[in-house]
Amino acid sequence: MIRPVFEPESLPVEATGAHLPPVAAERLTPDGLRARFEQHLDWTPEPRIETPWRNTEGDPRVAAVLVPLVVRNHGLTVLLTQRADHLNDHAGQVSFPGGRQEPFDADATATALREAHEEVGLEPSRVEILGALPDYLTGTGFCVTPVIGLVHPPFALQMDTLEVAEVFEVPLAFLMDPANHEVRVFRYEDGERRFFTMPYPRSGSTQSHGQGGGEVGGHHFIWGATAAMLRNLYRFLAA
Repeated sequence: MIRPVFEPESLPVEATGAHLPPVAAERLTPDGLRARFEQHLDWTPEPRIETPWRNTEGDPRVAAVLVPLVVRNHGLTVLLTQRADHLNDHAGQVSFPGGRQEPFDADATATALREAHEEVGLEPSRVEILGALPDYLTGTGFCVTPVIGLVHPPFALQMDTLEVAEVFEVPLAFLMDPANHEVRVFRYEDGERRFFTMPYPRSGSTQSHGQGGGEVGGHHFIWGATAAMLRNLYRFLAA
């Protein structure tokens, strides 16, 4: 089956997480996060709502992403990228820095740090690794390990413009408030698909770099696998 083309921003919102509690503020601090990852909690990841497309065959491709939590004076932010429009996989989408695991990568952390350095110039020495969330299987056949790390300023970014169109930051508190989590549905001839979205107003961004970073109005439209991994981070921190 050929995957149908659709515009996720135009699809209807089926539900939100407004009935769920936000993560407590003390957990959204460097010390709070360190303590959380040291606890080895028994928690349940979000049930998967993004099913694979029917033409996804074979073993999933192994990948890792860095979930970079930037330590700012006004609170933690999540550093995200918007992928270049010409890429084969997830073109134009909001993503974490990351990519496929290479044979020379020692583990998922090595992959995540290497890819973050290659994509946005983030030096591994500025990243304090906290741990990882359960692997996430994307609808396009990637098995992704989300590696969580605190990013300590000062740091300078340098985008690989062949892969990244923009780098921006979103407050962690916004993303960990389930009232900002939407479930949207795409109905088509062969069925329907649901996925999480977390639109964030551009005018409220804490920091942007690259094309479109200074625009006022509109949203950074976080959706799909990136939003699903953030939802799992919410489940982990709220447990």
